Amino acid sequence: MRPPTRHDVARLIVERDALFAPLVDRVGPPPARRPVQVAERFPALARTITFQLLATKAASTIHGRVIEACAFEITPSSVLRAGHDRLRAVGLSNAKAAAMIALATATRSGQINLDLHGRMPDGDVAAEITAIRGLGPWSAQMYLMNALGRRDVWPVGDYGVRAGWSRLHGLDETIDERTLRAAGDAFAGHRSALAWYCWRALESS
Repeated sequence: MRPPTRHDVARLIVERDALFAPLVDRVGPPPARRPVQVAERFPALARTITFQLLATKAASTIHGRVIEACAFEITPSSVLRAGHDRLRAVGLSNAKAAAMIALATATRSGQINLDLHGRMPDGDVAAEITAIRGLGPWSAQMYLMNALGRRDVWPVGDYGVRAGWSRLHGLDETIDERTLRAAGDAFAGHRSALAWYCWRALESS
């Protein structure tokens, strides 16, 4: 049996919740999810640290400065060479600078095995990432979705996902994580695409 296409996934989401139909008509099918090259996994994970709890525009600006501080190539070695103080100076909080140093150290020591992640189950990857101080479930989920191309990640702790779902469903208050987690069960297998639509709901409103 062939895997579902992007259009198949869009149709499936609408079949399971018709309130997504106008949005799907407006923005089209979700993007294809493909894993990045192994060499891009560390930069992708480092990027999630910068973007934690920040608006996209501000995070992009700061991360551009982080890249510059790391001699325009984010690797464990370049992060460690930049050091905590330099990362703080370009805009990372104390906690985020410490987390980026911890990530680089864990990668260099083999505590985290980025080269093996493509063959590991989602839960095992998340457990390895969240064992590093400063990297929580959100960072693990963004990495799974965007770097490893996993198709069934449901980041209910992400405010944009909760707000987008709430707006689509006309809720007076933002849905809580527990309720949203249960609501996502109907879309099992395609929840990364579902999250993408929730984000688009905020952008297109």
